[in-house]
Amino acid sequence: MTNLIVIIGPQAVGKMTVGEKLKERIGYSLMTNHDSIEIAIKIFENNEKAKWELKSKIREDVFNIAIENNINIIFTYILDFNSKEDIKYINNLKDKFEKTGGKFYLIELESEIKTRLVRNITPHRLELKPSKRNKEWSNKELLESMNKYRMNSKEGEIKFENYIKINNNNLTPIEVSDIIINKFSLNKI
Repeated sequence: MTNLIVIIGPQAVGKMTVGEKLKERIGYSLMTNHDSIEIAIKIFENNEKAKWELKSKIREDVFNIAIENNINIIFTYILDFNSKEDIKYINNLKDKFEKTGGKFYLIELESEIKTRLVRNITPHRLELKPSKRNKEWSNKELLESMNKYRMNSKEGEIKFENYIKINNNNLTPIEVSDIIINKFSLNKI
């Protein structure tokens, strides 16, 4: 039985840093959204189809290996609530892990745009996400995506048993991880 924690929210909301703190504190493995994205960009930079196909295969393989080896995992993901494919993807992940007898946790983070723009260019983020190092492009893309996608849920929209929405605008990643650990009685290591 393998557990999966999925942390969702818009760009630069803190998914990766919260995931890192959870990993440190509960011992789960961590795959950020950008782990697969950066590899795909590096290999297939100029071919969008190949890039997104590789990204998807990496993620699927990681989930399958985690299940086969009973490794609990944290995954960060930007979910577009207006996309039927994204909703289906999350539901399929939930089913996949619950079929193992494991638990599926959905953590949604939200924060003000002003805070996210500051977080978008922190050294730690830029170190781990090479595709974000062009700060002007990255900030522009962050702002434009707000008009293209709905990256936070509406009140009452998510009905999962193990779900929490956290406004982390004024919280540290450790404080957010405390909320998650306490809410779901996750074991600290």
